[in-house]
Amino acid sequence: MKATAKAHPIQGLVKYHGMRDEELRLPYHDSISVCTAPSHSKTTAAFDPDRDEDVYVIDGEEVTGRGAERIDAVVEHVRNLAGIDHGVRFESANNFPTNIGFGSSSSGFAAAAMALVEAAGLDMTRPEISTVARRGSSSAARAVTGAFSHLRTGMNDKDCRSERIETDLEDDLRIVAGMVPSYKETEEAHKEAAESHMFESRMAHIHGQISDMRDALYEADFDAVFDLAEKDSLSLAAATMTGPAGWVYWQPRTIEIFNAVRELRNSEDVPVYFSVDTGASVYINTTEAYVDRVEETVADCGVDTRVWEVGGPAQILDSDEALF
Repeated sequence: MKATAKAHPIQGLVKYHGMRDEELRLPYHDSISVCTAPSHSKTTAAFDPDRDEDVYVIDGEEVTGRGAERIDAVVEHVRNLAGIDHGVRFESANNFPTNIGFGSSSSGFAAAAMALVEAAGLDMTRPEISTVARRGSSSAARAVTGAFSHLRTGMNDKDCRSERIETDLEDDLRIVAGMVPSYKETEEAHKEAAESHMFESRMAHIHGQISDMRDALYEADFDAVFDLAEKDSLSLAAATMTGPAGWVYWQPRTIEIFNAVRELRNSEDVPVYFSVDTGASVYINTTEAYVDRVEETVADCGVDTRVWEVGGPAQILDSDEALF
């Protein structure tokens, strides 16, 4: 009862903010994202009837506290679905920087859900597995289905699950990651979101934005998709920064990248847009033809960069790729 899986992290395009139910991680509204590759999390999970205690290890360190509680929620749900009470050994590793705004919890819990479901012998579709991953991180639901995906809101697993959106943008999109190291705590931001006076305004327009994003993806309209994503980043920040804690997570180089991207777009007519989740690091979306020019501009802001493409759905790996 052992399996290994890999999943890619997500870049939020129309991002979710706040949760109706913190235990089941049911978001207030729909969200759409795109997975980034080759960045990924790899997880091996094994159920053992002779194991008395669960052990969780991420990047070589045992997980305790709130992190372990979030993994527990996924593990217990899989046990209930499979009708087993075996102990679990769980190890995960990331090949990209974590806790700086690049969605490591999305890929981590997506890979965990895939591996746990496979190890438990469950026969589930990816949309069904997305409801398992969602119990660890709502964004992980979209990392299970991969590429451009839409997580619908709802109060149960029939409604609140992820589906993939087919679009011709997948092949040409390039994502320059501008890394601005600054530890962030996304879970706390979600807890605060609904207490912001800006949250009702966000809720009022988010459904129309979801519809506009889906239409733009169907039409493979690059500028429409990523203009929406750029504006949604500002809307997300408005709700986050006006919560009770007044949390400002952008850093000076974050703003410098924003300005450089807009200058490149306005002065050189380059198709390029910025996007941020709850963190200081920046996604810069462009096309294959312009990626070198964009990466050069972002690097001139004094940050490390990586170039990513669209990543597919979470996958089960061969046994020779297991972490233990």
